[in-house]
Amino acid sequence: MKKIMKVILITAVILAVLGAGLFLYIRFRFPATGDTEITEGYYKKFKSNGELEMKYSQLGEYEVSYTEIVSENESIRKIRFWYPKQLESDEKLYPSIMVVNASGTPAASYEPFFERLASWGFIVIGNEDSQTGTGETASITLDAVLGLKETVIAGRFDTDNMGIIGYSQGGAGALAAVSEYENGKTYKTIFTGSAAYPFMAGNFGWHYDVTRIDIPYFMTAGTGKSDDAGVKDITKEYAGVCPLESLIENYNNISADVMKIRARAAGAEHEEMLMRTDGYMTAWMLYHLKSDEDAAKVFFGENAEILHNENWQDIEKNR
Repeated sequence: MKKIMKVILITAVILAVLGAGLFLYIRFRFPATGDTEITEGYYKKFKSNGELEMKYSQLGEYEVSYTEIVSENESIRKIRFWYPKQLESDEKLYPSIMVVNASGTPAASYEPFFERLASWGFIVIGNEDSQTGTGETASITLDAVLGLKETVIAGRFDTDNMGIIGYSQGGAGALAAVSEYENGKTYKTIFTGSAAYPFMAGNFGWHYDVTRIDIPYFMTAGTGKSDDAGVKDITKEYAGVCPLESLIENYNNISADVMKIRARAAGAEHEEMLMRTDGYMTAWMLYHLKSDEDAAKVFFGENAEILHNENWQDIEKNR
């Protein structure tokens, strides 16, 4: 038993080191272009020729409040909630979004992102895990959310309208949370920004199966070398975090019965993806979780705004 525990401990340490190494590799080998820091009012710097992308990249109409609970899980530490303040005085149920953190990025390090998203009428959920690729802590967090008691938001979740999003390692974690865990069936839709592609994810122990994704999925990546290094064989060497070839493969491996979109943010490096996808990520969630008719115009038909937006390229969709 002692030997087994020692092996488990060593394995856990190795995975933590590898995850930290990935974060540093991306951060320093492929520095972002422009100011991508998520600080108060960061969204005001965003520009788009797409009217709807601009609209949904900014603040919504809801004033936002915040609460948190302590988790017994050492990785999660705290579960954080940003929510419409009016929830405190009404009895409605609210749609919610689980956010799965990128490498080395606890929710406390990018609070303005959560606040902006909550201003569109969502309860937005985060935690402090900085190594999320297995999807385990997302699953644990979801169970805690569904079992909440004696908090202002207890029982206020519309469990028919829950979405999940993730970036980078968190993209792999979001896919794993949906495809590898029983409570993943709770989610109605998923969005990922530069989710670590299968070859890379597998080497880090982050396993997911896109063939099991049966909810609407919007997958994105950047065109910069940090996401697509342009290697010949992406299954034999590191090809960037989310190369186009892998995006196409993931898209093709999902049933045609599922609403799906793949697209790349033009000129975006890996670290820019959160800011660069903010508007359409929000539109995606508003359509699927709140039936927003304007948001639908971003994605549906031959005149979908995303098809005519210079911020986006390499687009394929089936609706």
